[in-house]
Amino acid sequence: MSISKDYLETSLRRLKYYKELGDKTFEQLNEWDFHYQPNEESNSIAIIIQHMAGNMLSRWTNFLTEDGEKEWRRRDEEFEIKQYNKQQLIELWEAGWNCFFNTLAKLKKKELKKTVHIRNEPLTVIDAVNRQLAHYPYHIGQIIFLAKIIKNKNWQNLSIPKGGSQAYNQSDEIKDPAKNK
Repeated sequence: MSISKDYLETSLRRLKYYKELGDKTFEQLNEWDFHYQPNEESNSIAIIIQHMAGNMLSRWTNFLTEDGEKEWRRRDEEFEIKQYNKQQLIELWEAGWNCFFNTLAKLKKKELKKTVHIRNEPLTVIDAVNRQLAHYPYHIGQIIFLAKIIKNKNWQNLSIPKGGSQAYNQSDEIKDPAKNK
């Protein structure tokens, strides 16, 4: 396997993992939870979803041929409170991720060194992907943090729970990584 092909596959796999963390978080939330804001300066989970979907649709639509900041994107509106219900928010979430994953899956090895632009900044395709490898998990971490505050003791852990490292390290999951797929 070439490094370029391996890069694309591992990037896609890693990003699918982060999306799954978001999906598992949403399963634990009710309608109101998506709109909880700890204070006026903080974003709700709904606002973070709106922003991520807007970013993904803008960045990954016609990725190789147009600037990633589309004229039709209204970034500031992504941070406005809207009354989307849980289903509408999940549909936004899925639309953004589908656009992103479809574009990433279609990239060819020869395109990785091609130059694309985001807000007129020239980036290689690899750098543009890396930028999102940092950006999307950053926001998913915010979503999970807010959900943990909201759910408190009812939060169902998405990874190794506190005090559970030793048991996890001795489990079959770590001995046979194929079981984790």
